[in-house]
Amino acid sequence: MHRYLVSAIALALASASFTVAAQPPSVSTAVQTTTQLPRNVRPVHYALEVVPHASSLTFDGKVAITLDVLEPTATITLNAVDIAFASARLAGAGVEASGIVPRILVDTQEQTATFIFDAPLATGRYVLAMDYRGKIGTQANGLFAIDYENRAGKQRALYTQFENSDARKFVPSWDEPNHKATFDLTATVPSAQMAVSNMPVTQTTELGDGTKRVRFAQSPRMSTYLLFFGLGDFERATLQAGDTEVGVIAQTGSVAQAQFALESSRDVLREYNDYFGVPYPLPKLDNIGSPGRSQFFGAMENWGAIYTFEYVLLLDPTIATQADRENVFSVAAHEIAHQWFGDLVTMSWWDDLWLNEGFASWLAGRTTEKLHPEWNTAVAAVDVRERAMRRDAVVTTHPVVQHVETVDQASQAFDSITYSKGEAVIRMLEGYVGAEAWRDGVRRYIKANAYGNTVSDDLWREVEAAAGKPVTAIAHDFTLQPGVPMIRVESARCEGDTTTLVLKQGEFTKDRPDKVPLRWRVPVIAQAIGSDSPVRAVISEGEGTMSLPGCAPVLVNAGQSGYYRTLYAPEQRAAIRDRFTQLRAVDQLGLMGDTWSLGLVELQPASDYLDLVRATPVDADPQIWGSVAGRLGELDDFYRDDATQQAAFRAFAIGQLAPVLARIGWDARPGEAGPVANLRNTLITALGALGDADVIAQARRRHAAADRDPAALPAALRTTVLGVVAQHADAATWEQLHAQAKVEKTPLVKDNLYALLSSTRDVALARRALALSLTDEPGATNSAAMIRTVSNQHPDLAFDFAVAHREQVDGMIDSASTSRFYPILATNSLDPAMVGKVRAYAQAHIVESSRRVSETAVANILYRVGVRERVLPVVSAWLSRRGSAARGDIAERAR
Repeated sequence: MHRYLVSAIALALASASFTVAAQPPSVSTAVQTTTQLPRNVRPVHYALEVVPHASSLTFDGKVAITLDVLEPTATITLNAVDIAFASARLAGAGVEASGIVPRILVDTQEQTATFIFDAPLATGRYVLAMDYRGKIGTQANGLFAIDYENRAGKQRALYTQFENSDARKFVPSWDEPNHKATFDLTATVPSAQMAVSNMPVTQTTELGDGTKRVRFAQSPRMSTYLLFFGLGDFERATLQAGDTEVGVIAQTGSVAQAQFALESSRDVLREYNDYFGVPYPLPKLDNIGSPGRSQFFGAMENWGAIYTFEYVLLLDPTIATQADRENVFSVAAHEIAHQWFGDLVTMSWWDDLWLNEGFASWLAGRTTEKLHPEWNTAVAAVDVRERAMRRDAVVTTHPVVQHVETVDQASQAFDSITYSKGEAVIRMLEGYVGAEAWRDGVRRYIKANAYGNTVSDDLWREVEAAAGKPVTAIAHDFTLQPGVPMIRVESARCEGDTTTLVLKQGEFTKDRPDKVPLRWRVPVIAQAIGSDSPVRAVISEGEGTMSLPGCAPVLVNAGQSGYYRTLYAPEQRAAIRDRFTQLRAVDQLGLMGDTWSLGLVELQPASDYLDLVRATPVDADPQIWGSVAGRLGELDDFYRDDATQQAAFRAFAIGQLAPVLARIGWDARPGEAGPVANLRNTLITALGALGDADVIAQARRRHAAADRDPAALPAALRTTVLGVVAQHADAATWEQLHAQAKVEKTPLVKDNLYALLSSTRDVALARRALALSLTDEPGATNSAAMIRTVSNQHPDLAFDFAVAHREQVDGMIDSASTSRFYPILATNSLDPAMVGKVRAYAQAHIVESSRRVSETAVANILYRVGVRERVLPVVSAWLSRRGSAARGDIAERAR
């Protein structure tokens, strides 16, 4: 999952400020954990009662915290935000029956409440009880409300979202991952509504005033950020997976659309029970669907009560696609993996967040490949690696195991380094030690640390013991230092039917060509094209050699499990290009990824990528063409301000993609493979964006005919076709889509329509979408999404608008996201002046320790400007030469 910072206004009986000295965090070790709170008190159990008042967006809370005082202290400090304390009392051994009433001091900046006693408390066990009032928000953090409208009318549902540091908005607590405790939750709620939490309901008592008291079973020992509470007009469907009741919960009338998610959750849970060797320990596992969205996460792994936005849980029959189906499965597999890796065993501090997220991402990919081989998702591992390397190759990157001190820094840790690089490194290490040894190491790790907290070295120790290989040193190279290794193939010489590769390790960077490269121990797999016998080696000390039988061209990083770029000498590149069609799809995709990225930083001609595109047969793996479509779209965007050169490039790009669409057609065929269905939507979207007149006309025709001919706009094409129509909309068409959005009664479809309104290329209509985002009409969680969508086409316009209306926009995003939301809007800019604007915004509104995202936006803008200035001329020259050659070929054929 993803997460944030907190805006802190806490009310207390006392007005003084008390600051807690923070202990500095460190890179993960096996013996030291990092905490921001004093370590002299530790929670054991929370007995929590809440009474939500949805109409007034407030709630009343009572909590009795059983705690251990580990050394004598006159103060107890815990986390609290937006909490107004009414009373507090301490009971325990050595305390008189009436208890002790402490003074309460709140520090809003540190997000703490400190309970001060007249005399030091002796070591021992106590109960700290307090009554308080809290706030219900309208964005997805803390306890929050989602307003939506369906066919039954206007509705309001409540949910919680606590990762990384927002449980403190719901219950005063030790809101840090290594302060685990058990939880008893009781809620007083409207009788007609369903309440849900991590554990099953054990008792329901009607109170006779239209409300009921619902008591949930005690939770296992867990971190505060995994606590969940939901309330609304819900319905639930269930299946059984062994001893576990698996459920989906959604707004009344829509739970049938979660049937695929329910069946997938059951199948994934069975698979994970076997993989981990430790059965899922809770009696039930629910997945709770919510209308709306967040800009920074789609689902959250609360133990036994996964929270998921509807767009990645429900399959609405009017708009669902094959890609939606795959996404529902992947998200469920990711979040269920967390039930072990994150929930049962939790990182000690946010420095090791990747232990949660990288592992869950990797296991979700592995499980999707195993349970749905027909989707051919193994190739997608290359896309994961590419996402990570895009972020990891700029100056603002950071290690996988990172240094986190503040709430905001923890929020920013949920990025592609944590997720995608973490996943890619795990895939590489599994390939190095072997799948069985890796699984055995994971099983040892889970059994040894159940209900506890760990650091990365705890995992390496168990994998190394299971594999009998020196994993830790390699793992440290890839997780404790940032950056992307680059393997240069200095030479490939064949003598006596043996090819010897001379390899040199450097570093791939997008913005520091003169950087002194770091050193990694790199597991390398090389394979002669046409051979079934890969050769393995670890390249250390910056160089090495490999010997392979035969004299065929050699592909380095065969199978693409390695986290590194490969740069070949020109003659080797040419030899591999000439055998391109003989490569496996995963290697074709990997080679194209390296060629693309190395070309954009001028380590080889950028036109080499276009040569590979031309070498790609029309019937290549659908995911190859999907990747090509995306990259051609990226190049097209670089030509944004040069209509003449853009027209020449578009002619080439359309010439490559249109025959592929013609081959698969606009309409699905019986028994069609999932990747083909996905490619159809990708190509229609890409060709529409490239201005293909035939595709735009076809989309408009189908849209116009939809009311009288349902077959013109089948569900699998609806969103894609509307996307092309919206992108090229005139004012009348835009208003037509706007009218549909206003009357739509299905929240999932309604949200989609407001996103489409924001995707227009027309600047005047984009401004209308931005203005609309500031109104109540789209819904509280859609407004920020509309601004973000506008930024895809008009980054400068979206950024300037958001900054100009910052006071309003701040209310549309969760309080921890302001340091990320605004800079991200500018990332796709090609205007050098935007660098100054982003930095000025950061200096004015983001504390210095939280400027990583803004500086990353700056780095990407500078990189894009450099590509436009230095690389596009190479591409344009290639297009010009190709155009002249093509005209000569036509003339020759005419003679």
